[in-house]
Amino acid sequence: MKKYIVVALLCITGLVRAQEALFSGQQVSSPQVNDDKTVTFRLAAPQADTVQVTGDFLPSVKVDTPMGKVDGPGKALLTKNEEGVWTYTTSVLVPELYNYAFIVDGFKTTDPANPFLIRDVASVTNIFIVPGEQADLYRVQDVPHGTVASRWYDAKTLGFDRKISIYTPPGYETSTAEYPVLYLLHGAGGDEEAWLSLGRTAQIMDNLIAQGKAEPMLVVMPNGNVGQDAAPGAGSAGYYTPQFMTPETMNGKYEAQFKDIISFVESNYRVKADKAHRAIAGLSMGGYHSLHISRHYPNTFDYIGLFSAAIMAREDKSGAGVYDNFEETLETQKDNGYQLYWIAIGKTDFLYEANKEYRTMLDKMDMPYEYTESEGGHIWRNWRVYLSEFVPLLFQE
Repeated sequence: MKKYIVVALLCITGLVRAQEALFSGQQVSSPQVNDDKTVTFRLAAPQADTVQVTGDFLPSVKVDTPMGKVDGPGKALLTKNEEGVWTYTTSVLVPELYNYAFIVDGFKTTDPANPFLIRDVASVTNIFIVPGEQADLYRVQDVPHGTVASRWYDAKTLGFDRKISIYTPPGYETSTAEYPVLYLLHGAGGDEEAWLSLGRTAQIMDNLIAQGKAEPMLVVMPNGNVGQDAAPGAGSAGYYTPQFMTPETMNGKYEAQFKDIISFVESNYRVKADKAHRAIAGLSMGGYHSLHISRHYPNTFDYIGLFSAAIMAREDKSGAGVYDNFEETLETQKDNGYQLYWIAIGKTDFLYEANKEYRTMLDKMDMPYEYTESEGGHIWRNWRVYLSEFVPLLFQE
């Protein structure tokens, strides 16, 4: 009998400890978005010597990356109280979706009190939203919602199936209407999930359509890493560390196979399958792909968007001559006509000069385009804004 009592006590003790572990991350509230739009961060770490918070709500600093020096998040020190809780309150923040992490004695970690996380390439950070103005487009509002589907398509040109994310607008399932399509392409290190998670595409589309600022449309978000069948952890390669630049990046093969994506969409969805109802846009590497796909297939898209785009072509390994006759194919694209060629970039973006040179070339060719310039650099904060500004310009008949 005593043996069973001891076992029971051990079980109860283990249960209590498990419950303590379960609720330990909830002993502090973090982050706390205050009414005055300041934000308070807290971390219970009584044994720590220093705690910092780093995030894109802080003044940016230049950091070294494979792309060169780019804007990176700053850091701020937290202050410890007598209970061992570290605290930091920001200045007033503009409405926005922000990401952050803690640095505890030099070790970068997520906030145990905040279960909301986001992955950008191989970095995982917490997120929060300061509501109002532009940021309200990124929030789930009480409006009709579209549907996001994860599909597989036959990439015949590559010889294997690939994953693709597709947003259909509110009412698509119960309608018989045909819709226009925006093909939306991610940057280096991204995948078919990037525009949904980091770009808040579904929320932006739902809210713009509900406000009457955007035509109902499909948004097709492919994986631009031509050697992958899907995002890391979602495909046949299983779980592995995501790479910033994957093998065969930007070598022409993605552009050469892009008609397989269009064919899949137009065979499986009720869409208007003509140039006037197709748009293509992308950020960074996705802008590069949008530029070269639209000129390689020069009578396919009436709307082209380059967000902080990489510009000049690399070595072409497609076998299809994707990067041949650069200016001649742009001339053909111009002569065929289009509704909108839209270029946007931040003033401190590391690709700013390349975009400036590209616009000079377009000017010499008398190739029409619209240009917008924003503050900041090569960051998602800009790309979400660009998407929300570009979409209302599409398919206005």
